Amino acid sequence: MDRKIQMLQEIDRAMLFGNLDVNLDIIREATGVEIFQRDDGLIFKADENMPLEQQEASLDLAQSIVEEFINILESGESLGKQKASYVAGLKKEGLSYRDSNVAKDVICFTHKGKPLRPKTIGQKKYVESIRKKDIVFGIGPAGTGKTYIAVAMAVNAFKNKEVQKIILARPAVEAGERLGFLPGDLQDKVDPYLRPLYDALYDVLGRDASLRLKEKEAIEVVPLAYMRGRTLDNSFIILDEAQNTTREQMKMFLTRMGFGSKVVVTGDVTQIDLPRGKKSGLVEASKVLKDVADIDFCYLKDTDVVRHELVKKIINAYDRYYKKYPEDDDEHIS
Repeated sequence: MDRKIQMLQEIDRAMLFGNLDVNLDIIREATGVEIFQRDDGLIFKADENMPLEQQEASLDLAQSIVEEFINILESGESLGKQKASYVAGLKKEGLSYRDSNVAKDVICFTHKGKPLRPKTIGQKKYVESIRKKDIVFGIGPAGTGKTYIAVAMAVNAFKNKEVQKIILARPAVEAGERLGFLPGDLQDKVDPYLRPLYDALYDVLGRDASLRLKEKEAIEVVPLAYMRGRTLDNSFIILDEAQNTTREQMKMFLTRMGFGSKVVVTGDVTQIDLPRGKKSGLVEASKVLKDVADIDFCYLKDTDVVRHELVKKIINAYDRYYKKYPEDDDEHIS
């Protein structure tokens, strides 16, 4: 079954179809429909081995993806391979990138003046939750922007004088939080485990500004173990890699929250590095706190991955494996 649609002359086909027609390959992979270019339009060809009803549905989906691509270009946005793949995935789920207004939401501006925006619908919902709730859990696979967005939101709150301090914490689980055997002073010992937080902070705020604020103690980057016994007022507090907290550590951390503070907890429950037999504080918190008012849980998915496209494929491959062999999966959230 074939279908032909007219093309507007002003649409740049090179931008629409991507380098070496990569966007057409994305559509074919998502729908099973081949698209051929003609001077006056496009020919859509469905797989003739499919039932007629399925061919019709595939052609409808492929056409809707092309129309969404055109809408994105007409709005002035770019259409790279990653975005094209994401948009096609949304369409398969019956969702629309354009209708979600993802690109119109600006989280903050970097030190270079670049606007930071959520790139997926999941990220947009995550940003909205952080704005509205006092405690937010961002749970999802690697590459979904959980930590980066949290840091950007913290910097924005600090710049707007909504908080007086930013506190970034992370469990140093690789060293068992026993850091005495490492060379150097305390900062030298813990910095390797906190490097991902520094990277996000420097990217958003700039290295020099970050270090100045750190010297003034307006920004703290600390291992989780050093949070015990504190009450944190008027602060934006981020706990990263929370899947590697124990149940006791998670409760300790959450009860540090003082007046005028906001807490964001991020983690990936498929990457728990705790010793065997230790229960993850993040897994427990997702069960214990799910019905508590003013606490929100945002679950990001593989469709929210904004790293190399292979990251998404790796995540999906592991998910399929653990569904097939659940006995190999220690702990996870369904």
